Amino acid sequence: MLKVSGLHVRFGQAHILQGVSLELGEKPLAIVGRNGMGKTTLCGSICGLVAASEGEITLDGARLNGLAPYRIARQGVALVPQGRRTFPSLSVHEHLKLVSQGKSARWNIERIYETFPRLAERRNNGGTELSGGEQQMLAISRALLMNPKVVVMDEPSEGLAPVIVDHLIGVLRDLPKDGMRLLLVEQNLRVATEVAEEVAIMVTGRIAATMPARQLAEDSETQRRYLGVAAGAHH
Repeated sequence: MLKVSGLHVRFGQAHILQGVSLELGEKPLAIVGRNGMGKTTLCGSICGLVAASEGEITLDGARLNGLAPYRIARQGVALVPQGRRTFPSLSVHEHLKLVSQGKSARWNIERIYETFPRLAERRNNGGTELSGGEQQMLAISRALLMNPKVVVMDEPSEGLAPVIVDHLIGVLRDLPKDGMRLLLVEQNLRVATEVAEEVAIMVTGRIAATMPARQLAEDSETQRRYLGVAAGAHH
């Protein structure tokens, strides 16, 4: 459904993405890697926030390169950005109403409140009145309410309490049932390997390896070589 072919991104003299290629089908794909490897730049490129100097990004065969971010969103790509980016002047409920597609949609506001009860409790609070974890739940909810074809999530478990992370894993696993495809960028190796069946490892702007999630979860040597940490440290 989503295909990235030979993608290059440069910021001045810095060559951030160096020929990244990947394909996202029905099953979730996770991308892991150390900080500064280009994962967030890749997310931004897919969503039109970062311009690529070379390469192609397509969704259902239609080229996304060069489209404005709002047009890419209308094509069916939703982003959960790193850093949440909630609006301080809007309440939780106002955030959700901005992107809600009505009660008949698979993901609607009622379902969001059932999935994340804490947001229901804080529905009248503004963006700056929420904890980091609550803002993260709101950013995830905002993307789901778009009922997109593809959800690109950049560190969705960041700032969440362990019990909420466990709940989030269940929510992400179920997204294919709603017809959504998931590209998951995660520092939390446990989340990446429990949500996705396949994991791509980014090293200095390239996809250095792609392997089954179970294989990476059990291979501590590969974890240390590419990520500098074993899965147990993220548990």
